[in-house]
Amino acid sequence: TINNGFAQTEVLQTFFNPNPTDLEALYAFPVSKSASLSEVTITSGEKTLNGEVLPKKEAETIYEEEKAKGNDAGLTTKNGYQNYEFKITPVRANTETRLRFVYYQPLEIDTGVGRYVYPLEEGGTDEVAKSFWQPAHATVDGSLSINVTLKSAWPVADVRAPGFENAAVTNKLDAGHYTLSLDRTGAKLDRDFVFYYRLADNLPGRVEVIPYRADKSKPGTFMMVVTPGIDLKAITSADYTYVLDTSGSMQGKIATLANGVTQALGQMRPADRFRIITFNNDARELLGWTTATPENVAHATTLVQAMQPNGGTNIYAGLQLALKDLDADRASSVVLITDGVTNEGIVDPAKFHALLKQNDIRFFGFLMGNNANWPLMRTMGDATGGFYTGVSNADDIVGQILLAKSKITFESLHNASFKFTGAKISETTGELPQKIYRGQQLVIFGRYDGAGKATVSLNAKLTGEDKTYTTTFDFPEVDTDNPEIERLWALAQIEQIELKEAIGQLPPSETKDAITSLGVTYQLVTDHTSMIVLDDATHASRGIDRKNQQRIATERTAQSVRAAQPVKNYQVDASQPTYTAPAPHVSHSGGGGGGGGALERKDIVLLAVFIGLIGAAYVGRRAMKRKSDNE
Repeated sequence: TINNGFAQTEVLQTFFNPNPTDLEALYAFPVSKSASLSEVTITSGEKTLNGEVLPKKEAETIYEEEKAKGNDAGLTTKNGYQNYEFKITPVRANTETRLRFVYYQPLEIDTGVGRYVYPLEEGGTDEVAKSFWQPAHATVDGSLSINVTLKSAWPVADVRAPGFENAAVTNKLDAGHYTLSLDRTGAKLDRDFVFYYRLADNLPGRVEVIPYRADKSKPGTFMMVVTPGIDLKAITSADYTYVLDTSGSMQGKIATLANGVTQALGQMRPADRFRIITFNNDARELLGWTTATPENVAHATTLVQAMQPNGGTNIYAGLQLALKDLDADRASSVVLITDGVTNEGIVDPAKFHALLKQNDIRFFGFLMGNNANWPLMRTMGDATGGFYTGVSNADDIVGQILLAKSKITFESLHNASFKFTGAKISETTGELPQKIYRGQQLVIFGRYDGAGKATVSLNAKLTGEDKTYTTTFDFPEVDTDNPEIERLWALAQIEQIELKEAIGQLPPSETKDAITSLGVTYQLVTDHTSMIVLDDATHASRGIDRKNQQRIATERTAQSVRAAQPVKNYQVDASQPTYTAPAPHVSHSGGGGGGGGALERKDIVLLAVFIGLIGAAYVGRRAMKRKSDNE
């Protein structure tokens, strides 16, 4: 399946039970940023089970009842920001059971470089799970298959899968159409699969709108992607505070952190100042304010390369120290690199929010590894109007540093907000004031009632001057091409509700009810909803409304239609451009197409990903055995 502006990932996992008795299987999968887990299917022999989302307690009760009867059943729950947990009962003796699940997520595209990550490496943030499973999940007892299809309405200059260059087969079918396939037997599951794609140079800034409206009697849903083409000037001299996580959970990630910081320091100018703060159980200044001369950078590099991970994680103390001794006359940036796991000192997200609101800083957060704390990073980004992104050990660190540099070393728009007029638009996300950095794409979800013209304005300040960028477009009466947009809109609403709870604006009881309602209506696995997986007869006997079955049928029909058609361009301001300047990019030298290549604008790109894990991967035999022992 191929979708506009978001990735659809389909995962197949096969469990084999070599034991003489039936067992229960347990499988965990990291929660990716803004991922909506929407479809689960279990196949055992001739029997197929399908998932429906219910309130969490109700789904868990049904699963335990079916398990006690010895019936086939599955359960998918969300374990906070850590992972999704899949339970399957029973996996019959000496047989295979197949698990299939699908999730959607908005594309991670930065300054024209798209980035998709399929998580394979253990995040190291859950010590209990780590001690339970390792080393059983390190190798697949079969084959690992990855197939990627990329379609873009705009030319793609190059694609890349770091670390898999010799194993992956890439085909260019058209200017914006690529496929990549990878097959490995006995593959070790200790390295993420990262797929980069770089758009062509000199693409304009634009506004793109993907609508969905099933019929005239229902409200429509849309995803708007705004890529500003604005001439932001370079900052000639500034202050940079690097806040580095050296806690024990950074084991396995500290080398990537040190490498990235070393290269970032090497990109600085002599007029810049920097300092380095590290934290674990508490915070300390590894290096005080110093000018970025070659000698000082070399000294700082030696200190960074010598860091060792240990202890707990006190992010609050690190930020508190970073906000001291700032020069009000210089542009100040705080660069936080962490996995976000807070277990020492102050851990309340509301206190993080209050702390960071006290200062007008440029905040850049880099969240390392899988099972990382996206909700806390989202809270910090909201407080500062900051930019945050994920980093994998499998990333091209040179490319990630260049992408970060294009934001950190250029001025930004301030107090940015969107205003909609014309069509009846409601329940939008992304409308809160924020900073907009160079090359940053803005994604807004919303609902509309009735077709017709709509006007959207981006209002902001640039070096103290008010700026307004406006375009007008038409919402369709009916558009059935992208029904998945409804799930992504619902997830964006859930994330906003979670943020308001985290910073104390909504009570937990109110957020639980709201999230449960959205999760059941749009069939999303959340902290308060779970997916019960049963055969059709059991769904019917229990009177479970087949909402997900209906939604999946609609999505599959649309996906089949899109697959047979050329890629569709959703730009709405082509005739009257919103921006007069092209989207920003970083010049590059030719050759290769690696992470240090051309850095272009973000854009809507189509990405379909299929992942197959054939064999007892991750949980495998040990997981089923241990689960049996606990019964």
